[in-house]
Amino acid sequence: MNITQFSIEEILDPTKIIEGKRYEFLLDVEVDEEDELYSAAGLEIRVIVGVIDDNVRIVNYFIIDKANNEFLDFALEEDEEAMILAFCKEELSADSSEIEAE
Repeated sequence: MNITQFSIEEILDPTKIIEGKRYEFLLDVEVDEEDELYSAAGLEIRVIVGVIDDNVRIVNYFIIDKANNEFLDFALEEDEEAMILAFCKEELSADSSEIEAE
């Protein structure tokens, strides 16, 4: 699995019901043709990440086939989840470093 593009947006909670912060990552990914998730049009993974103090975790994710915008009923493998979590952590720390530098 290879992340080709991404966007990140903080999910605001005006009610303050959710503890910590939530972020939505939209990841464009490519997978091997032999992978059961393969789609010629590509895949998008929508990842909801929760952050409480220094604890960053995946709250939920959705895999979307870009050919028809359908949600796929597949779970990521543990190593794929770990790779995505590491990517999200890295981007969040880079994002907070840029904010502190301003």
